[in-house]
Amino acid sequence: MKRIRRLGILVMMAGSGILMTSCRQPGEKKASDLPNILIILADDLGYGDVSCFNENSKVNTVHLDELASGGMIFTDAHTSSSVCTPTRYGILTGRYNWRSRLKSSVLSGKSKALIPAERTTLASLLKEQGYHTAFIGKWHLGWDWAIMDPAHFNESDLNFGQFEEIDFTQPISNGPGSLGFDYSYGHSGSLDMAPYVYVENSRVTALPDRVTGNSDSYAFWREGPTGKDFIHEEVTPNFFSHAMDFIRQQKEDKQPFFLYLALPSPHTPILPTPRWQGKSRLNVYGDFVLMIDDYTGQLLEVLEESGMKENTLVFFTSDNGCSPRANFELLGNLGHDPSYVFRGHKADIFEGGHRVPFIARWPSRIKAGAICDQTICTTDFFRTLAGITGYTVEDDQGEDSYDLTPLLQQRPVEGSFREATVHHSITGDFAIRKGDWKLIMCPGSGGWSFPTPGDVEAIDTLPGVQLYNLEEDPGETTNLQGIHPEKVSELKSLLTRYIQKGRSTPGIPQQNDSIDFEWNQISFINQK
Repeated sequence: MKRIRRLGILVMMAGSGILMTSCRQPGEKKASDLPNILIILADDLGYGDVSCFNENSKVNTVHLDELASGGMIFTDAHTSSSVCTPTRYGILTGRYNWRSRLKSSVLSGKSKALIPAERTTLASLLKEQGYHTAFIGKWHLGWDWAIMDPAHFNESDLNFGQFEEIDFTQPISNGPGSLGFDYSYGHSGSLDMAPYVYVENSRVTALPDRVTGNSDSYAFWREGPTGKDFIHEEVTPNFFSHAMDFIRQQKEDKQPFFLYLALPSPHTPILPTPRWQGKSRLNVYGDFVLMIDDYTGQLLEVLEESGMKENTLVFFTSDNGCSPRANFELLGNLGHDPSYVFRGHKADIFEGGHRVPFIARWPSRIKAGAICDQTICTTDFFRTLAGITGYTVEDDQGEDSYDLTPLLQQRPVEGSFREATVHHSITGDFAIRKGDWKLIMCPGSGGWSFPTPGDVEAIDTLPGVQLYNLEEDPGETTNLQGIHPEKVSELKSLLTRYIQKGRSTPGIPQQNDSIDFEWNQISFINQK
């Protein structure tokens, strides 16, 4: 599998004269001040959509490739879930999403706050360490709207209706500001989930003055109230513009900054601006990816112009795999696969659901052109940034997070960096990965690709679990559960321990939220 993963990277890097290194080679540690930290999180961007990860890519992401050439790329990076809300929970808390009260699916644009104010987040951690913290973009972790009549309000309703109970003139509560962000500007859910209003520092920037919606396959968004200043086509450029302004404002500030830029794109609605329409020669999804790449380049240019490039740690990744809304069939016919060689896509338990592009650049610390094949997870942001800034992590913090610093510094690592990594699908199905082996605790995709949980005839003919050796079979084509029952038993026991212990890292056992939770796979603990 490493041979397959490296093929595209070797081809891309060779043409640009990038030095090839391994994350297991020793690196040199240099002392410096605390770095600025920038996390750019794309939405539904596939592993194969970033050209330095895919030698067959038909989308030439020149700016992301340049970012990669100046830092380190991780070929085996994963989100904790294959959908939006759960992954964002894991990023900010360092805790697996299924330990929260959300056991499957995602929140709506009206949902209440998922993260309690007392839980330590990346933002509150860094704020305590002296950082100026900011969130810009798609929140999708719930916040509490001011409600006129709670008895008649359904927070989980994704479709138009009952929005009249929201009092948009009043501030929200339990939003980014309650979780450590000094500044926040964004919208509540995905860009296809109403209400469509910007909220800046807990206040709506412009009251809804109309209802909008779009049923187009690519440019889809649900009908709902829309703020006077909210234009769907301009949301992604607007967030980048705010991020650029924020960075410029930090130029003369001696305080380090943390900016979490959570893009709403290329998730639906897929809305490239006129300048980018037709540029990919694929479809509007390809155009949208090129637009995001260009804006990322502009943002990084502002960082450099501000004189802060050398001591800014930049991460770029995605919240899960590419959505089928991108039209995989059309893209495939044109020679482009957003999932690269991996099976499935967004929502799935297969690799295409949660394996994502992951880039880290810190010119003063990370050697340019580095490549790491170790398995990592987006929950690892927590302990990584804690370690870099000298924060002491308590037992009830970052329960599923590992410090990536040894990898970023290319220090030797024996065996696997993480003991194991747990994956989760939209329906709440589990998988666990240890070394080359991956055990899936359901018979199908656990998501949207065939066979889905609803494809009963197909599902009924399949074994209840799936076991794959990803080194030999990165496409997850051959189920080895019947050949290696000892490996199934080993991984099932480890997953059970992680669930029951409330953590997957060393430390005092913790409690999962909602002890009487109902997980799709909870019965596997008692399976013979």
